[in-house]
This record gives sequence, structure tokens and C-alpha cells, in this order.
Amino acid sequence: MKPSRGKLPLPIITVVIFAFAIIALLLYTERITTSPSPNSVLRFKSCSRKKHTPNSSDNDGKDDPDDSEAEDKFDFDPEECSIVNGKWVFNNSVKPLYTDRSCPYLDRQVSCAKNGRPDSAYLHWEWQLDDCVLPRFNPAIALQKLRGKRLMFVGDSLQRGQWQSFVCLVEHIIPEDKKSMRRGRAHSLFKAKNESKEASRLENVQGKEGEYNATIEFYWAPFLVESNSDVDIIGDPKKRILRVDSVAKHAKHWLGVDILVFNTYVWWMSGLRIKSLWGSFANGEEGYEELDAPMAYRIALKTWANWVDSNVNPNNTRVFFTTMSPTHMRSGDWSSKGIKCYNETKPVMKRGHWGTGSDKRIMDVVGNIMEKMKVPVTVINITQMSEHRVDAHTSVYTETQGKLLTEEQKADPLRHADCIHWCLPGVPDTWNQAFLAYL
Repeated sequence: MKPSRGKLPLPIITVVIFAFAIIALLLYTERITTSPSPNSVLRFKSCSRKKHTPNSSDNDGKDDPDDSEAEDKFDFDPEECSIVNGKWVFNNSVKPLYTDRSCPYLDRQVSCAKNGRPDSAYLHWEWQLDDCVLPRFNPAIALQKLRGKRLMFVGDSLQRGQWQSFVCLVEHIIPEDKKSMRRGRAHSLFKAKNESKEASRLENVQGKEGEYNATIEFYWAPFLVESNSDVDIIGDPKKRILRVDSVAKHAKHWLGVDILVFNTYVWWMSGLRIKSLWGSFANGEEGYEELDAPMAYRIALKTWANWVDSNVNPNNTRVFFTTMSPTHMRSGDWSSKGIKCYNETKPVMKRGHWGTGSDKRIMDVVGNIMEKMKVPVTVINITQMSEHRVDAHTSVYTETQGKLLTEEQKADPLRHADCIHWCLPGVPDTWNQAFLAYL
């Protein structure tokens, strides 16, 4: 039977409708992909389409079993690639750029091998992104980026670990007479006085000369805002009081810094309500209000954000914020056996593993506040990659109150295993690998 004149056959109408539906879906998907705010903490954008070509800086001239897989990925683009999506891959050919014996600037607290840790597999895991290639840390390039600049890490002891990691990653290519370290209770400073031979060669190729005069600094501010535990540390969290409306005492040390890297998390996670004070400690510590940790954290981070928006010129200073470093105090999060992180020798391989040591409410606070800031803040989301690394904490190979754990204390990991801080070399080196890629 012939179709009526002026009417299309039903199959053709179906095909046309289906084609329009596909086009509409593609347009909608493109709009979703490009719409998130660049400051979003939980941003999952696909990578740029530039194919990755392995080079000597990727593997230091050694055969890498994952080169074939890397060739199918794309070069890292901080505007396009998320460091959240990936997996830990064991690669015995990759060696740390330093050891806890070769770098003289490491605290004994994080020097696990020197403190007797018998295994070393934790040193050879790489965080490989799903679609992009995270470039290896290149100390010469890092020093070149810092020429004539001040880099300051601000936060707690975990941020101090990231600072020590960065110093150790670059110091070994600087001649002994061209570097120095000055330690202080609150403010410590490593200075690269002149360029290394390796970096000099790189600069000569690019037609540049001159000294580095770069500093890599750490400033102790565990809450970012002021507290009565900033200098004389109060061990009992119940006695700590925060002045959640002021960063002035600390922030005067941040002025004039070219690159600021902030972090605050673990000191908020005592499990107690936070004693929060408005006004000056000089007026006494009475009149505080006890707030749930996420609420107090939000108020404090807003105080910090207001200072950044009011005092930082983004043309002169870049601001970074490192997300929370997870703790691994409950082995039940990843296993029914074991005592905290004690004797763990491999990462948790389950995709998207998330334990009780990371508070998603805090992550939400960070994301919400960063999105509303006037000054751009680059968020380095190290939480997911670190969640897997139950094997990389200092555990019983550390010190307490300035003394190494005794054999008796090591035999009681339930009380003495440190599943908060990280061995160095170790996971913070990967944080700095990501930081340099963003930088």
C-alpha cells in the first residue's frame, strides 16, 4: 500500500525523532561537562585530548612496565584533569628522590626506615590517574618555578610533613654551600641561595642566568585561626579554645609570600565539640561557645577566606589549599583483622575506598567556601589518593614526646601506633608531585 501524498512513512519519522534526541543529548552532555566551577573540590572533568609521549623525565631512562598504558593517556592539564580518579600501581623501578638518611632536614618522627621499619614496598607505589599522566617530580623545574620567590606551607604537623617532603625533593641538587635551614617554633625557612648545576644547565638552554634566592617555608597554624594552643601546645583537646573570628596573629607572616599552601583538618577531629571564642584572649577565655566541629570549621574557614579575599593580590600571589589528610585508626574500615594501621604493607585496592578517618562534611565546607571566594584558590584534592594508603603511616616506627618508641611500646600498637602521620619518603611526595603539576 502506498503512503498518502504529503505524509512521511512512519519509519522515516522514527529515525528523524531519534536523530534529534541524540543531538539534544550530546549538547546537554557538553553543557554539563563544561559548567562546574573551577574551584569545585569534587570536580570530575575528563582530561585534555593531548596524547602523552613518555620522555626521560617520566622514567629517568628506565624501562617502565606501564609505558604502554601511559601512551594511551593524555598529558596533565590542571584545568581539565582531576587527581581524584586513579589507582595505586606498584612499580619497583621507581625510586624515591631521597631517603631519610640522605636528607638531613627530616624530623625523626617521620623517618620510618631509620627508625627500624623493616619493609620498603610502601616506597614504590605510584598514583596513576585514569585518563591523564601525572608528571614525575622534577627538582630542577621546581627550583626554576621558585626563582626569586617565597613558597610557604601553612598548617599543622601534616602540612609540616609536606613541607619537609618538598625540601627533600629539591635540596639534593643544590650544592651544600648554596642552601641553608633555619628552624623556629612557629616559622621555619629553607633557602636555596644559588642554582644547582643541573638546573643551571636547564636555564642555559633557555637563555637565562642568575641565582635562585628562593625560600621554602613552613608556618605553624594548626587551626589557621588563632587558638590558645598555637605555641604552647595543649595536649588535652578539652582545654583548647579557638578564636574563630581572627587570623591576624598568624596572617601577618603570610603577607608578601608569592605561593601559599594552606591546610587544616586533623586538629579539628578530636571527636569533641569545639570551644569557640569571639573577641580577644586578652579579655579572658570565658564566654566561649561549644560548637560541633563542622560548624566551627566553617566559621574559621570563612574567617580565613575573608582574609585572603581582602589581603591577597592574585596577580602577585597564588593560593593553594590541600584537602584533609585521612587517618586510619579503625582497621575495620578496610579489614576485619589487624590493629589500626599496624603491620599493613599494601594499599587498600578497592576503588573509591573511604574510611571513617575522613569527614565528608569538612570536605563539603571546603568546597562551598572556595567556590564563593573572590581570589582564586587551587584546591589540591589529596584525600582520595591518601585514603588507600593504610600501609604508609609511621605506625610504631616513630617517636613520642621526643623519644623513639621502646620495644615495649611497639608491642602495644593499639595505644602507640601513629596512624595519622606519614613516613617520609612516602605519600606526601605524591602530594607535592600533584602540587608541582598544578604550579
